[in-house]
Amino acid sequence: MLIGEFHYNIDEKGRLFLPSELRTELGSEVVINRGIEKCLYVYPMEEWEKILQKLSTLSFTKKSNREFSRMFLSGAYKREIDAKGRINLDKNLIEYAGLQRECVIIGVGERLELWDKQEWERYYDERRHLLEEISEGIDFDE
Repeated sequence: MLIGEFHYNIDEKGRLFLPSELRTELGSEVVINRGIEKCLYVYPMEEWEKILQKLSTLSFTKKSNREFSRMFLSGAYKREIDAKGRINLDKNLIEYAGLQRECVIIGVGERLELWDKQEWERYYDERRHLLEEISEGIDFDE
């Protein structure tokens, strides 16, 4: 399980260090993808395979399925974690997420999300008051 919040900088070559506790869960190879919000998703290969399997069950005759698959998969890149624990971020992904030097890495269960530090703080500040309200609709006992 990928959890926690970590703060690291992207270096001048577009590499981002991943904490060792996350690397253990990720393995040596990951898929980095455009997120649904203004962030990047990082998947362990096992989780990425599950997503591909689910996408393959969608009917290609439905326009929204084709569009989602096209948009989601076109931003995906397979990357190795190097010996120093870094991943290379493609320039177009950095631009998509608006990543500057300072990044926030958050674990959200089956994936990581990479956020620009200022964007994450804005997003979190705008939504943190909703946590109690949202939690009312979640039943963990089921």
